Amino acid sequence: MTAMTDPAAWSRAADSARRIGRTVEFHATIGSTNDRVRAALREAGGEGLAVVADQQLAGRGRRGRSWVSPPGVNLLVSVGLHPDGGDRLLGQLGFAAALAVHRACAAVAPRAELAIRWPNDLVDDQGRKVAGLLVETALEDGRLTEAVIGIGINANWRRAEMPPEIADRATSLAELSDAPLDRVELLSRLLSALDDEVSRLEGGISPVPRLRQRSWLDGRWVEIDTGGAPLAGRVIGLDDDGGLLLEHDGQISALTVGEVIRVQDAIPLTVPR
Repeated sequence: MTAMTDPAAWSRAADSARRIGRTVEFHATIGSTNDRVRAALREAGGEGLAVVADQQLAGRGRRGRSWVSPPGVNLLVSVGLHPDGGDRLLGQLGFAAALAVHRACAAVAPRAELAIRWPNDLVDDQGRKVAGLLVETALEDGRLTEAVIGIGINANWRRAEMPPEIADRATSLAELSDAPLDRVELLSRLLSALDDEVSRLEGGISPVPRLRQRSWLDGRWVEIDTGGAPLAGRVIGLDDDGGLLLEHDGQISALTVGEVIRVQDAIPLTVPR
């Protein structure tokens, strides 16, 4: 058993003083880390458990997509919590988690130029995906009662080893740093940042101002899938709730949901932000 498949090695990322990541549970193979965390939320002391896997057999991303990752090279982790702060957290929890991912990745790969592509993907300066998030929530009587945050970070996956269909639009921290990364250290930094970001959010501090500072889409011409016909326009920023401000057809729309399906080069902004 190598260090990276030893549960004791991964437990070094745990901190009993934290709410998120007070314990770490490692699986060499699992169906879905999100599913395991959801079950843990219904167990005594299950809140804050971080579930890590070397390989997921049923990992999923946003909009029901599968999450592709070879075993042993990336960081696949989920955490769960019972949010304290009501429904206002529902739309901003993903932004807070994205900021935590940015903080952790920037700390272990300081040479990488990283940004956040709305709503919560981490990308390099060319827009290639480094990490993605899936936030799944549960409501009871219309109130937010639980949230599961699933995170996949391309840590040591070289682009030459990626499938051709994603190699041109994805990269990894090792690729950007030209050096392998310690995934346990990355997990430790991620859990610490998540704990801090969630605490800030529950304390009434919006993540949006800092999200604006790290937004990759500003000034770019994009196409957005909102569930109907694609909407094309230029991104001029984020509103106070984190909605994507899109200038199109002589008007400005604030999009709260959608999928960026095409991006062109940045255009200098002329609309005040």
